[in-house]
Amino acid sequence: MTWIETSFLWMMYRCGRPAKAGQETVLAVEISRDGFEGALCHACLSHYARGMHPDRAAWRRQLKRAPARVQWDPERDLHIHPLPYRSLQLGLPVRPYDATATNGRSASDDVTPPAHEIHTLVSGGDADSAARLLPQERPCPVGGELLACLQA
Repeated sequence: MTWIETSFLWMMYRCGRPAKAGQETVLAVEISRDGFEGALCHACLSHYARGMHPDRAAWRRQLKRAPARVQWDPERDLHIHPLPYRSLQLGLPVRPYDATATNGRSASDDVTPPAHEIHTLVSGGDADSAARLLPQERPCPVGGELLACLQA
């Protein structure tokens, strides 16, 4: 499974700005709205949530059948400190023969150099310059039906 992080700063936290072993390269992947919503529609929460699942056994069955995973992780600021709200993370299976992982993908870019530059600026105390280099991100509103399976 590979995880699509919907936030640049959360990805910076996850990959160690990017310096963690095996995570030294950061790709920005642009997928279509239909592809993203399709994956969410077939996803299961990565953890049991009382009230969303009848019981743990039902959640485990759903998890086993679902081709994608969803989890909510604390959003991060420029200094990688947690913020009081969460960003969605979408886990997709990665198998060479499985089109699910690339369904709806329209573009990808290596954003490792700007990630290093942002980290250097923040480390040097120039958060304002670093903030100007962040990619523009905006909320992705979804309908209530789709949102209902993503709560917890």
